[in-house]
Amino acid sequence: MAPQDDVSDNRGRGAALGMSMLAFTVCFAVWTIFSIIGVQIKRDLGLSDTEFGLLVATPILTGSLIRLVLGVWTDQHGGRPVFALVMIAAAVATWLLTFAYDYPTFLLAALGVGIAGGSFAVGVAYVSRWYDKEYQGTALGVFGAGNVGASITKFVAPFVMVAYGWKTVADLWAAALLVTALIFWFTTKDDPQLAARRKNGAKPEPTSAMMAPLKNLQVWRFSLYYFFVFGGYVALSLWLPRYLIVVYGLSITSAGMIAAAYSVPASLFRIYGGVLSDKHGARRVMYWTFGVSVLACFVLAYPPTQYIVKGINGPMSFTLEMGLVPFAAAIFVLGFFMSLGKAAVYKHIPVYYPDHVGAVGGVVGLVGGLGGFVLPTPSAS
Repeated sequence: MAPQDDVSDNRGRGAALGMSMLAFTVCFAVWTIFSIIGVQIKRDLGLSDTEFGLLVATPILTGSLIRLVLGVWTDQHGGRPVFALVMIAAAVATWLLTFAYDYPTFLLAALGVGIAGGSFAVGVAYVSRWYDKEYQGTALGVFGAGNVGASITKFVAPFVMVAYGWKTVADLWAAALLVTALIFWFTTKDDPQLAARRKNGAKPEPTSAMMAPLKNLQVWRFSLYYFFVFGGYVALSLWLPRYLIVVYGLSITSAGMIAAAYSVPASLFRIYGGVLSDKHGARRVMYWTFGVSVLACFVLAYPPTQYIVKGINGPMSFTLEMGLVPFAAAIFVLGFFMSLGKAAVYKHIPVYYPDHVGAVGGVVGLVGGLGGFVLPTPSAS
């Protein structure tokens, strides 16, 4: 290969990774928009906690269910056009959200907003094709750090909503998606595998062949892992601001800032999870993730308890109750190890299924995303 070809490939690879991460960040910010604007909508409509939980989880349902389809389309038609179309469709749906006027129409709008969440399956398949196996964990970790979009929503949206109302938040987020879609389209190019296939005139595999790996139990085991590390992350990310307001009496802006202390490490440290998976193996990283997460979840779930101990001088009582500071610290630790686990799960996929990253990654993302839909709703009851 000529030197200029190497330079061209490196530029295309860098643009694919950088722009995919940016696009996923904006998509994720839109996907979790109801974690903030839903608080105001709950007050305006007088929703119960269960209705609120369903509202914030509805976009997660859409974004999860369409991941398999989008993953297959990416394998067949390439990540560049599919990613751009997903962002444009999500931008239109987010803008239409401002016309909702009652609970059913908000639920309908939320289904449309959820299209943004399907971008993950597209980006995984698109990015992985630019990198060799020994670097895919790191590359997908960098891409997956776009989860930080949830933190952007928690940092910025409360201030915009307080100053201008929730509709302005929806308008700005929709505009950001549309602009990002245009930038993505004009700064990236088709992945090498798709370019070679078009050059040779080869047709993409039929959908039936794309779905064949889903018969393997291993794929569903990966899905179960992702149900916890990603689904649990999304569920906590959505519900945390509301929980902090109710339990600790914080304002929406303060709750958003503290909730970001969970979302930021659970996003940015995903890059580190990818590096560790490349260096030490994804399986070992998963062991670390599950071990520490069990301890963190036990501490977070432990209820306020009063103990009475019979001493030599009579009964002694003391209370164990988690304050705001230790709660935030425990959430930070949980978010950190969840981020390592998310990267480790997706390190496996291009290694075991290099020709079906979209389909396999789509079903793993689907099941994982369903965790973000299922978990907040019961907790609201």
